[in-house]
Amino acid sequence: MNQIEKNIELLRAQTEKAKNELLKAEGKLESLMRNEEEIIKEVRELGVEPEQLEEEIRRLEKEINEELQKAWSYLPQELRK
Repeated sequence: MNQIEKNIELLRAQTEKAKNELLKAEGKLESLMRNEEEIIKEVRELGVEPEQLEEEIRRLEKEINEELQKAWSYLPQELRK
């Protein structure tokens, strides 16, 4: 096999490899898109719009911290450490 034929065969093999990688990437993208749709659906079922998710997380963290502080305040002073 001369050099030109070797280069053609190498190019053909690399092209086939690239096609396979593209198919894998497309499959992964489809899977991730389905996951995203499912997560958005679950978030909406919880009464939160996806655009407001960060704000809702901050609100819940604040509420948790406030409730923890309240719970600590119920303990006798000598047990608060």
